[in-house]
Amino acid sequence: MAQDVIMPKWGLTMKEGKVVRWLKGEGETVEAGEPLFEVETDKITNSVEAPASGVLAKIIVPEGDVAVVQSVVAVIAAPGENVEAGASESTADAVDDAAAPAAATEDRVDSKTEKSFVRAMPAARRLARELHVDLSMVTATGSGGRITMKDVQTAADAVPDGVNASPKAIEFARKQGVDLTLVSGTGEGGRITKADILRAMNPVAEQTAVVPLVASGETVIPMEGVRQLIAENMQGSLQNAAQLTVFVELDVTEMVQLRTRLLERNKRDAQYRLSYNDIIAYAVCRALKRHPVMNSTLQEDGVHLHEHVNLGIAVSIPNGLIVPNVKQADTYGLEALKTEVRDVAGRARDGGLNMDEISGGTFTISNVSMLGMDGFTPILNPPETGILGVGRVVEKPAVHDGEICIRQMMTLSLTFNHMATDGAPAMTFLRELGDMLEHPGLMIV
Repeated sequence: MAQDVIMPKWGLTMKEGKVVRWLKGEGETVEAGEPLFEVETDKITNSVEAPASGVLAKIIVPEGDVAVVQSVVAVIAAPGENVEAGASESTADAVDDAAAPAAATEDRVDSKTEKSFVRAMPAARRLARELHVDLSMVTATGSGGRITMKDVQTAADAVPDGVNASPKAIEFARKQGVDLTLVSGTGEGGRITKADILRAMNPVAEQTAVVPLVASGETVIPMEGVRQLIAENMQGSLQNAAQLTVFVELDVTEMVQLRTRLLERNKRDAQYRLSYNDIIAYAVCRALKRHPVMNSTLQEDGVHLHEHVNLGIAVSIPNGLIVPNVKQADTYGLEALKTEVRDVAGRARDGGLNMDEISGGTFTISNVSMLGMDGFTPILNPPETGILGVGRVVEKPAVHDGEICIRQMMTLSLTFNHMATDGAPAMTFLRELGDMLEHPGLMIV
């Protein structure tokens, strides 16, 4: 029996995925558990394993196309097995949904449910193929929930004369009050899909999208894929949280001296590299344990305080930004935490993360010192309550012990969600973190 291959759902916030590459072609043999295709989300690019052994009978979602989670992207069948033509039709609208405006999301139907086994008489199946009726959309009246020929004919009669459209598109058009005789179909064989109906409902917007005005000499970078998803996440973060950023300038001369001593002590170890970010990450974990409200996430039912620190580290990658996190970072010593942070950061750049490593974070650090920046206003990584921005360490004149001298200075910026906590607790956290970095001995107290 044919086996559907579905677009996986990696994490609670994933809504769709882009098929980057098929590792097998139609007609090729596949084994259960071997990588079948690669999916790109706003967070990661990862491979999806074949759910069963057999032959890749049909690829429904080609490379470069986007599909909603749980929709069917391909079909695996036994050698020589005939895959019904209707298999792809029942998922065509689910793929269209991924490109449709958010206003239509309430009309989406889980394609995995649609493509579950349908009980139908053999004669009814033949008639459905002849009339191009999707059996998954037919109401069964036969014994034991079987679809009869009459049920298929009733479904076919519901389609307006001269209209070539899927049952799902017909139902959507009925709800929206759209006359399908006035809609041009772009699907297979001129079949009308939901996307066609949406274009007919908003022809001006469609025309603008198809024929953009580009001045001479301009280059347009399409807002698609990871760039589009990052844009949506950043905009959503700013729209759904009361974000406030506070700054503090620190004299981190003692931290610089501590790092120098540690590097000197371990100079025989060519692999030993301790950065300021390693020390800051360790201090952040210590400070968060003392200020649990900053190690929280804002959920629908309230503010969740977390027992452990799942520390996120913002990492720049060629096509955007990703935030892997170290689980239970507060349980590590400085050396172990340094190793864990560099491991996830390195695999983030190489595209080797798994979904667990980019979800479930409780606090994030974003360091821009390597870009020569003194400070900035970082945007929250929802649903986390706080994110720390780290600027460069720079020599500046400062007052120390009543005298003006050259000191090592650094600026920290803390963005927090004012919906989850008030200003005083957030600022107290930042001040105590600053004290630890100015006087590293406080980290062991």
